[in-house]
Amino acid sequence: MATAEENRRRSARRTAKGSRQAGDVAPGRQRRSQRSLTGKGDRRSGRPRGRASDDADASIAFTAPEVATELARWLEQLSAERRMSAKTVEAYRRDACQFLAFLSHHLAGRVTLGNLAKLSPADLRAFMAARRAEGISGRSLMRALAGLRSFARFLERDGKGKVGALAAVRAPKIAKTLPKPLAVAAAKRLAETDLRAGETREPWVLSRDAAVLALLYGSGLRISEALGLKRKDLPAPGAGEVIVVTGKGNKRRMVPVLAKVLQLITDYVALCPYDLPADGPLFVGAKGGPLSPRIIQLVMQRLRGALGLPDTATPHALRHSFATHLLSRGGDLRAIQELLGHASLSTTQIYTGIDSENLIDVYRNTHPRA
Repeated sequence: MATAEENRRRSARRTAKGSRQAGDVAPGRQRRSQRSLTGKGDRRSGRPRGRASDDADASIAFTAPEVATELARWLEQLSAERRMSAKTVEAYRRDACQFLAFLSHHLAGRVTLGNLAKLSPADLRAFMAARRAEGISGRSLMRALAGLRSFARFLERDGKGKVGALAAVRAPKIAKTLPKPLAVAAAKRLAETDLRAGETREPWVLSRDAAVLALLYGSGLRISEALGLKRKDLPAPGAGEVIVVTGKGNKRRMVPVLAKVLQLITDYVALCPYDLPADGPLFVGAKGGPLSPRIIQLVMQRLRGALGLPDTATPHALRHSFATHLLSRGGDLRAIQELLGHASLSTTQIYTGIDSENLIDVYRNTHPRA
């Protein structure tokens, strides 16, 4: 004779089966749709992530076709017309899809353009609260709102309606944190290969790592900019000490390179066992392909232990060190902005809070009335 618990289980299975037949999405299928929508990819198909052509398909599970189409057009515009980097476009895509996925559950149905136009500030705050509950940082949430406002402006310019609720919601406040640069002596030592003498690495690999780290500190490059250099970008001996790098938004800028850094790069090229074509990457991995940023991060992790540096000593900290050390020696803030490739001077001004005492000394020693 069946127990009460068994009868309860049979009833639950019949209810679930009936709801699926009525058109509900099976839990497994719903999870797969969410993975596709939020940017985690389709494991079975192996479809690449972050392509605008895939966004309409990815959004079908939670949005009306008209919204999915506009989303894909917006992302294409960000990439083609506004020339945003692939990583920025991917971040905006992921944020927008997470928002649409939330709305589909919040509004209990597929999101339409009409739904977006009728959103209230309370709906936006509910989304922000849900993302906060998932542990998202204030900076990431601010980026998400910036992306959603960009999408809303795109819809309004295209005559697809106005999402007024986004203008009524304030972005979260972000605690200002100062960059944590390395000491000058430690930054210089990172390019010394003898620090890794005990490692069983091929000499060309040690030479490559030293050249990359020296370039990050010597020219203030982002790691993506350094690893994005082509072989042809390296100036020939005697042809100058300047390279052209491609930064955020595919913006190109000229940066000087110290003679010592150029020598380290030249030594690496001479030792590298792989052919480095002019249009190919300058820095390659162990198998000859493009060098992964993760490799440099791991190298920095090992060097932190050798030099007794804190966890804040990352490859990007070398860029902070570059700016801070220039500024502490009286470097012009506007010139440092150009070297770093900052679009706004306010971004560069954050370094003025790191060594204020030294800046006061520079002021006292250089101002005519001091």
